[in-house]
Amino acid sequence: MEKLNFVRDGVMKLPPGFRFHPTDEELVVQYLRRKVLSCPLPASIIPEVDVCKSDPWDLPGDSGQERYFFSTREAKYPNGNRSNRATGNGYWKATGIDKQILTSRGNKVVGMKKTLVFYRGKPPHGSRTDWIMHEYRLVDATEIRQKKNSTQTVMEDWVICRIFLKKRGTKHEEEMTKSYNCEKVGSVGENGPVFYDFLGKERTDLNLIPVSSSSGSSGVTVVSSHESSDHDHDHEESSSCYSFSSIRRKPLA
Repeated sequence: MEKLNFVRDGVMKLPPGFRFHPTDEELVVQYLRRKVLSCPLPASIIPEVDVCKSDPWDLPGDSGQERYFFSTREAKYPNGNRSNRATGNGYWKATGIDKQILTSRGNKVVGMKKTLVFYRGKPPHGSRTDWIMHEYRLVDATEIRQKKNSTQTVMEDWVICRIFLKKRGTKHEEEMTKSYNCEKVGSVGENGPVFYDFLGKERTDLNLIPVSSSSGSSGVTVVSSHESSDHDHDHEESSSCYSFSSIRRKPLA
């Protein structure tokens, strides 16, 4: 069977219409484990790149898409277990706790996934960016090295890095828009909201019956009697944002 090779000049090139969307288990079992054991891969689709030699936007491939790389972890100190994740203009910083990757049956842990965020500048004063990396590693690397009679150290193990640019979700935009609409002085009618002081002399001309409220507010938003029910609905939403007392129309005689 002809070996499938979709890597050209260190960049993944798939035929039109094909997408590479492996599960966490497939990445660890079908690609990473086979890579460590020097077994044939399902397809030559993940290039070998030292991800910490370049900033994330300079790595091979389309920066607007998810990119996968085989990489090795470099020890930060000669006798330590910490990885050196500094790049030319920043560094990768781990966040949260590592996640276990289970088999489809859920009865065995086959790998671990670490989430990292890229920061510009030097630690500890770097500025956070939207670049995210998932680093996949095996949990039985020591056992595998013993089977291969390998002298590699733990920090020289292969890992798979999934790098992508986090996109701002529409939910965040909707929340910001909602907050803005509640805070701004919007227009209930054509002339905007009108506020009256019921302690003033002109309160008898308002043609309104105030409803008691526990909020203790001294003013209300006025809706004239000739406005449509749609405006009433908008008024109720606007009043809830401002925590003003509700009002009712005086019934027509």
